[in-house]
Amino acid sequence: MKLDKVRLVKDPGFWIEENVFSELECSRILETLSHIKIKRSRAGARNLMAIPEIWNLSHDARLLSICEKIIGRTMIAYKATLFEKTGKANWLVAFHQDTAVPLEENVRRDGWGPSSTKQGVNFVHAPTWALSQILALRIQLDDSTSGNGPLRVIPGSHHRRLKADDEFEVAAMSEKIVECTAGKGSVIAMSPLLLHASSKALNDNPRRVLHFEYAPDLQLGVGIRLAIS
Repeated sequence: MKLDKVRLVKDPGFWIEENVFSELECSRILETLSHIKIKRSRAGARNLMAIPEIWNLSHDARLLSICEKIIGRTMIAYKATLFEKTGKANWLVAFHQDTAVPLEENVRRDGWGPSSTKQGVNFVHAPTWALSQILALRIQLDDSTSGNGPLRVIPGSHHRRLKADDEFEVAAMSEKIVECTAGKGSVIAMSPLLLHASSKALNDNPRRVLHFEYAPDLQLGVGIRLAIS
C-alpha cells in the first residue's frame, strides 16, 4: 500500500483495496459460515469472533498490514459481523455513523452512553476520541455492484460527529455521495464515523460482507475495555 492511500483514508474516511482475497478464499469463508451454528437476523449475524476460523481470519497478515499502514501501529481485532443482503432479505440502511462499541462492562461516565444489550453483549455509544482510533475493514465476499445495494458513503463526513436525525438527512441531501462498488475479495477500509448507508438491491444477486473492527488496544481507558464480539 502506497503512502497516498494512507492520506486518502484519512481525508475522505475510506479506501477500497482490490484483490486482497481470492475467489476461492471468499468461497471458503462463506462455506465456514454456512456450516457453523450462528444466530442470524434478517441482515446477517453478530458475535462472530467466537468462531475460530473467523478469529484467525481477523489476524490475517493482509488485514493487519492494511490497518498498520493506515493507522501507523499494530491493531487488534475485537468485532466481526456478517452483513448479508439477498433476494429474500433485501434490506436498506439510512445514513448513519457507527458510534456504539462492545464493552466488557457497562460504562456510566461523561462522553459514554447511552447503552444497550445485543445478544448478551453490552454496546455503549463511545466519545469521538475513542471512535477516531478505530478502523473497520469490510471483506467483500461477493461482487459489490450498483445493482445489489452496495455501501454508499459521504467522503470527509468522519471529521464531524452528527447526533440529530435532521443532521443526517441534510447531509444525505446536500453532500456528495459515493457508491462503493468493488470486486469479490476486495477490502473496504473506513472510519466508523464515516457517514454511510446501503440501499435495497435492484436484483437478486447476493451481497455478503464480513465486517471487522480494529483498535490499537482493547483497553480504552481506566475501567473501559472492549469486548471481543
